[in-house]
Amino acid sequence: MKIPVIAQTAILLTLSNVFMTFAWYAHLKELRSKPLIVAALISWGVALFEYLLQVPANRIGYGQLSLPQLKIMQEVISLAVFVPFALYYMQQPLKLDYLWAALCIMGAVYFIFRSY
Repeated sequence: MKIPVIAQTAILLTLSNVFMTFAWYAHLKELRSKPLIVAALISWGVALFEYLLQVPANRIGYGQLSLPQLKIMQEVISLAVFVPFALYYMQQPLKLDYLWAALCIMGAVYFIFRSY
């Protein structure tokens, strides 16, 4: 069974965003007491895995999706990954602002994908 291109792209972008989110924000919790250079090097190491997934995701998806569609898909996935990360890993409080942000992004999805 062949996985559709959009599903392949979404799966790879989701995995990529997990690494990206940890690379960008986990050092705020885990490496707070370490020197900045240590946090930066560890974050760059984690980000390598993001790029190893993100680049193929965009290459796979670009034939069937436009560049703006790829970007909006990435933003939707980014928020879907970030909110649970913020709530569960970083212990941030749930805010109604997450809902408003999601609604704004859903508007972007509508406008970018309406002619698809």
